[in-house]
Amino acid sequence: MKALFIGGTGTISSAITRLLAQEDWELYLLNRGTRNIDIPKNVSLIQADINDEATVSDLIREHSFDVVADFIAFHPEQLERDYRLFKDKTAQFIFISSASAYQKPLSDYRITEGTPLSNPYWEYSRNKIACEEYLMELYRNHDFPVTIVRPSHTYNERSLPVGFHGKQGTWQVAKRMLANKPVIIHGDGTSLWTMTHNSDFAKGFVGLMGNLHAIGEAVQITSDETLTWNQIYQAIANALGVKLHPVHVSSEFLNACRQDDIADGLLGDKAHSVVFDNAKLKRLVPGFTATTRFDEGVRETVKYILDHPEYQQQDPEFDEWCDKVMDALNTAAQAFRG
Repeated sequence: MKALFIGGTGTISSAITRLLAQEDWELYLLNRGTRNIDIPKNVSLIQADINDEATVSDLIREHSFDVVADFIAFHPEQLERDYRLFKDKTAQFIFISSASAYQKPLSDYRITEGTPLSNPYWEYSRNKIACEEYLMELYRNHDFPVTIVRPSHTYNERSLPVGFHGKQGTWQVAKRMLANKPVIIHGDGTSLWTMTHNSDFAKGFVGLMGNLHAIGEAVQITSDETLTWNQIYQAIANALGVKLHPVHVSSEFLNACRQDDIADGLLGDKAHSVVFDNAKLKRLVPGFTATTRFDEGVRETVKYILDHPEYQQQDPEFDEWCDKVMDALNTAAQAFRG
């Protein structure tokens, strides 16, 4: 079996690449070659910018694939390009969408693939919905062999999975914990969430590759473990070996204090309780089970980041912002106490 990944070195795709390298797949990665240090030796690289359509068309001229998966498409225009490039070159095209596309607010916290798609809070999610609609139209009207995959919060060893962080990544949250400083948890910390280790996601994804029953389907891939945000932050603090000092702040207030894509992602995704029903995935991929419990997975992440200073990216702007938010809350509380 032969596959092409557009991307292939990100949080989700890198784990799939590693897993396929151990199996009987001939795998190609199409990317610019800027993050390919850890690519397995038996994986081939087609070095190009996918946006350079003419060059890519020339490079894949002699190729055809059982599976093409695009991990870095975010707008319908990018999928229009993919269709032109691969409509006659693949038996299955997999698009990585997002579970954030599900309706917000939810009418039922239990999410299946039949949950409506609608997200007025986050442009990222609306673009993913538009991508799905475009591809399903191609499937219905042009027999394009589409499979849509919806991940939720998937993490790896290089970045701590938290609810809210700055533009430079998540390390600053851990640094605050290590400095015995309070950290912000959105809401009251009791809303439900699901964290999925990328190695577990990879098992589900590979089971959908070349799977004729997955054609024309949308499938979510997540862990079955449900956690509160308080439990998530406590597990991170435990892994760091420090005491957690949480400060709970409403998601609406955080969004008002910081109007950017990260804040929109809070109201459009992480502020809502979700529990995923993976029955469809398990029908399509018999035996699929997510085996990495969050407290175990996050210990591995913490150890890796502490051992690799290059992933400890400082974010003093976010640190200062957190202090300002907490000062504003304390000032408001003092005003009411007189």
